[in-house]
Amino acid sequence: MSITPYEACIPPCITMLGNIKLWLDKAGEQMPEAELLEARLAPDMYALARQVQIASDIAKGAAARLSGSEAPAMADTEASFAELKDRCDRTIAFLQGVDPAAVEAGYGGEIVVTFPNGGGMRFNGPTYVSGFVLPNLYFHASMVYAILRGAGMLAEVVSAPER
Repeated sequence: MSITPYEACIPPCITMLGNIKLWLDKAGEQMPEAELLEARLAPDMYALARQVQIASDIAKGAAARLSGSEAPAMADTEASFAELKDRCDRTIAFLQGVDPAAVEAGYGGEIVVTFPNGGGMRFNGPTYVSGFVLPNLYFHASMVYAILRGAGMLAEVVSAPER
């Protein structure tokens, strides 16, 4: 049995954003969030808050590009766990509202990703989802988890329930 392009992309994005919310909840119970928001694994890596923002951007960008819709604008100004979790909630709500048929249609066309520096990449649907969206989403979600673990949080693995 094969899975649809929608199933390959949108539910994993929702699950990972749900996981991030749970990790933030758990970490917030263990340490003041002010100490964690700017935590990073290495001096030249993005801090925790930025990792969450990027995970959100990847997910909403994927849904928008694949469905031919407009992703909700988010200003990257979150300064608390509550604001980061709200961003995840808004992203999840957007993902849940994406039409699976539109994703199926967009999956068959060319996907263009333009970066803030003016560069960009072109993909077909399968390569975009499996070679760009999911690896980048999982990387940034893993960095959120690793930053929290590095700060002594999340002694046990916490994951969102199956959707």
